[in-house]
Amino acid sequence: MGLQPLEFSDCYLDSPWFRERVRAHEAELEKTNKFIKELLKDGKNLIAATKNLSAAQRKFAHSLRDFKFEFIGDAETDDERYLDASLHEFSNFLKNLEEQREILALSVTETLIKPLERFRKEQLGAVKEEKKKFDKETEKNYSLLEKHLNLSAKKKELQLQEADNQVEQNRKHFYELSLEYVCKLQEIQERKKFECVEPVLSFFQGLFTFYHQGYELAKDFNHYKMALQINIQNTRNRFEGTRSEVEELMNKIRRNPQEHKRANHFTMEGYLYVQEKRPAPFGSSWVKHYCMYRKETKKFTMIPFEHRSGGKVGDEELFVLTYCTKRNIDTIDRRFCFDLEASDRPGVPVTMQAFSEEDRKLWMEALDGKEAVSVNFFYIHLYERHNCNGALKLFKLFFSLVGAQLDKIGFTVIKKCISAVETRGINDQGLYRVVGVSSKVQRLLSLLMDAKTCNEVDLENSVDWEVKTITSAMKQYLRSLPEPLMTYELHGEFIVPAKSGSPESRVNAVHFLVHKLPEKNKEMLEILVKHLANVSKHAKRNLMTVANLGVVFGPTLMRPQEETVAAIMDLKFQNIVVEILIENHEKIFKTLPDATFPEPISMSVSPPNAPPRQSRRQGQRIKRPLAVYNLCLELDDGKMLVIISVFAADGLCILSSVGAFISCFICICVNFIHLVNSALNIFPLSPGQSRPSMVSWMNTPSANPAATNTASSTFFFPNPATGSDRTVESIAHRKARAVYPCEAEHSSELSFQIGAIFEDVQFSREPGWLEGTLNGKRGLIPQNYVQFL
Repeated sequence: MGLQPLEFSDCYLDSPWFRERVRAHEAELEKTNKFIKELLKDGKNLIAATKNLSAAQRKFAHSLRDFKFEFIGDAETDDERYLDASLHEFSNFLKNLEEQREILALSVTETLIKPLERFRKEQLGAVKEEKKKFDKETEKNYSLLEKHLNLSAKKKELQLQEADNQVEQNRKHFYELSLEYVCKLQEIQERKKFECVEPVLSFFQGLFTFYHQGYELAKDFNHYKMALQINIQNTRNRFEGTRSEVEELMNKIRRNPQEHKRANHFTMEGYLYVQEKRPAPFGSSWVKHYCMYRKETKKFTMIPFEHRSGGKVGDEELFVLTYCTKRNIDTIDRRFCFDLEASDRPGVPVTMQAFSEEDRKLWMEALDGKEAVSVNFFYIHLYERHNCNGALKLFKLFFSLVGAQLDKIGFTVIKKCISAVETRGINDQGLYRVVGVSSKVQRLLSLLMDAKTCNEVDLENSVDWEVKTITSAMKQYLRSLPEPLMTYELHGEFIVPAKSGSPESRVNAVHFLVHKLPEKNKEMLEILVKHLANVSKHAKRNLMTVANLGVVFGPTLMRPQEETVAAIMDLKFQNIVVEILIENHEKIFKTLPDATFPEPISMSVSPPNAPPRQSRRQGQRIKRPLAVYNLCLELDDGKMLVIISVFAADGLCILSSVGAFISCFICICVNFIHLVNSALNIFPLSPGQSRPSMVSWMNTPSANPAATNTASSTFFFPNPATGSDRTVESIAHRKARAVYPCEAEHSSELSFQIGAIFEDVQFSREPGWLEGTLNGKRGLIPQNYVQFL
């Protein structure tokens, strides 16, 4: 039951029950006063906590805004740029949210704290004052009454009458005060409900406004959030592909570090310990130096460097080498030592120590030491062997491994695979990502690559070949091409637009470059990309979005010529190029590019070392890889005649005969793949030119042993200016700019610095070289040292 009402008539009776009811009302108001006081305290704590939270959030936002990710390489993908920008977006989101929180903190003060404080001071405080007056008047009234009743009846009538008037007047005043007090008590009891609840309601209204603003911010942020999730997923997918490539490269280098040494303008470089002699009796000390040697100039550079002292680099020392001699252990109490002599210090050798005997051999060879190991060509001429069916099978295996060509069989293989995939597995989850069993893939590929069995293989209706086997065979074929479908020559140009520019400019650049591809490459690419676009249309079921297809086919269609970490870091840009092809395949392949579109120029960021150039000096030939170019096979009455022409990279042909077929055939098999790879890389095809298929190699008329010395004269050097879309006239009178410095090694070559402009630049008959005019002098220029203007 609630409080009993205070009747005004009871004020005149002033009964004990009336007083009890008044005290109950007073106790309730006191409780209300304590509640409001505590609520004000909590409200102020809430404001302080809100301000602290806001400050912490702002500091967090500030940290997000100031941080920026560094990236490997010279550019980022759009996804990576969005990830970088996301931290700033998060910061802005928190900043906007905290602005709303500040408004909330101010509204708490204005709508909750101040009204409650005002009610407590003005209303509850007034009741307290009224209570004090009421209690004081009660004390005065009843004290005066007792005193009046104690008056003697013997007093004069006038005095008694005056006393009665005073008591009556005082009683009336008491009753009036009592009435006002009772009225005030009941008024406050009714007022406190809305006076307390209304500020709380306003507080919650502000709280709802804050959360609504947060909801609106989140709603506005939702589109960005969804796009960012796609960016994150794309970046993660590219990371997975890049990581596997990096790990594979790392394992290759771990197995044989020397084979994967980066090409640069130093013949040899690495750490050596250099003996520094001291005056007696201190003897000598050995100091580690990083040494670099250029054979062309015989310049040897040493830089002292100690890893254990915080990586401090000393002063560089450079001298011209005169000779190098191996030190035997009977002349020095250390292993792996050799002496160098500088031209400016004759008769004062410098003793150096390598890390191992193998390391010393490499240095001795590079420095033309007395015991340097020379590189010998190997060459084989095999003929007239009976009962060689096993060898013939091995050669067939050869052809199946390196026989992928952009010929009629190759187009048939791709079209059959695509037709089967679109008929049977277009909705298979993870299409092209799920790989088939390697043995089945190789078996299917060998059947498809054989002209006799290709038409017999039914991929659309046969249950013998799983979809994943067909897709893996298709990818394996594309990876087995001598040159990627989008060519080594245009690889860098395709990468450039993917690293910068607007989406429209990227599409235009890729459109322009696709039409520079050789006709067969472009035709094959169109078939494949049209199929991939169809696959992406079923992404809701097969989960192969355009981005996922880019991850799968980027390395396949645009593999780099050199395996380095830097090249692997560009895999993500290869993926972007493939995405552009898929998303814009109708425009790219069905329309001609804008004739006014400028030819893309490679990125101007120069690496620390200039690229290796084709050497023309006889002395350099022994250091360049061999290339197997011609392979002729003739079967006549059970006899097998095999002629392998082995060329040095500069076109020198060496051909000899060895009678022992069985003993060396396995050796050829082991090295053949590496040699073919070298040949394919050293003699790249020009646009519009295709390599002869294995069938044509096999049908080549056998060479006359007597004419083997003239084999080099029949060797075909592809002219980079040939092709259906690039004629000699189209590049005549072009200008080029040097992007690396070069020092001439022959009188027919030009020396130049970075930025030099060459006039009338044309392709030379020598692979890898251009002819141009600089300062009135005409000569040869390394092709990969310049950019066309």
